[in-house]
Amino acid sequence: MKSNVKEDVCYAQPKTLEQRIAIANDFVQRLRYPVPFGIDDMTNAANDAYSAWPERIYIIDERGRIAYAGGMGPFNYHPDEARAWLASRFGEVAHPVAPEATPAYRRDDG
Repeated sequence: MKSNVKEDVCYAQPKTLEQRIAIANDFVQRLRYPVPFGIDDMTNAANDAYSAWPERIYIIDERGRIAYAGGMGPFNYHPDEARAWLASRFGEVAHPVAPEATPAYRRDDG
């Protein structure tokens, strides 16, 4: 489906862990992604354990333990709380101001 293709990147659903890792590596290279992240196994065990439904934020420390567990969304979902936790642990991060987003489409009601 053309609408699902962005920057000529479209993958078939991976059937092996090696394929999943290859897709992740391609993502890191294409976007120069600077933050380390984990790749779930083919049984999706991490997804099942830390599911984002309802919305949740988890921060896993260097020892693999849950260091921060945010409240369940939508009413107790507070990304600013997680950001403050990270800032207290690692220091503030200056984010560049992004230019105002241009809508992908325009709806004319007239």
